[in-house]
Amino acid sequence: MENLLLLGLLGLGFWFWIDSMNAKERAVAAAIRACREIDVQLLDQTVALESMKPARNRQGHLVWRRIYGFEYSTQGVERRHGRAILRGRVLEQVQVDRDDGTTIEQYE
Repeated sequence: MENLLLLGLLGLGFWFWIDSMNAKERAVAAAIRACREIDVQLLDQTVALESMKPARNRQGHLVWRRIYGFEYSTQGVERRHGRAILRGRVLEQVQVDRDDGTTIEQYE
């Protein structure tokens, strides 16, 4: 019985790790796309998980809402911050901090 429980926990941990890697890949793709759209440079692999908490998706299922932060530069000198927000497997929005405020692109 203990072996079955241990195997289940290992399986759950493996699933969570794979799900987290897939979410990060989607966040990196969203950050790259957002930076291309506003003609700025995404800085060297700066996409990192900032927050993760449970939330409900549109169907009412419990999923993870992950906020990934990234940094970009307009002229190669100063660093600016942006965020890619995923609810489950769906990109919810991308936020980009600019001089005139935060630009928010809704996707969901």
